[in-house]
Amino acid sequence: MTAGFETASWARRVLALFVDWVASTLVVITFVGLADYAEPGSTAQLYVLPVYVLESAILTWLLGGSFGKLVTRLRVVPADGRLRPLNPLKTLLRQVLIALVIPALVYRPDGRGLHDVLAGTATVTLEEFNRLLRPV
Repeated sequence: MTAGFETASWARRVLALFVDWVASTLVVITFVGLADYAEPGSTAQLYVLPVYVLESAILTWLLGGSFGKLVTRLRVVPADGRLRPLNPLKTLLRQVLIALVIPALVYRPDGRGLHDVLAGTATVTLEEFNRLLRPV
């Protein structure tokens, strides 16, 4: 199945990922402290990835996008374009696949990465999301 609408650019998605990563890092620093986080060999730096996966999975499930996606005006929608709540387990699977990196780099001509294909989702701009909201 290909998305019947325009998906978001990769540049915007990478920017959203960067925002998410910075936000996740700041959350970890808030809990462990900057000194412990910055210490050479600190295991605190390993907490950023699970914080990112959980933050992005929960916010994508509840709000249609991670913190970074919301800030950069992107949304995650069902691939068929029919707006409805996303499945929380598929949303978690999607974020785990992004964390593995390779699935996000393998993508189809419609712009959907393997993580989106397996989760049955697509990433769109807020403008495209609003178009999908309008009745036909």
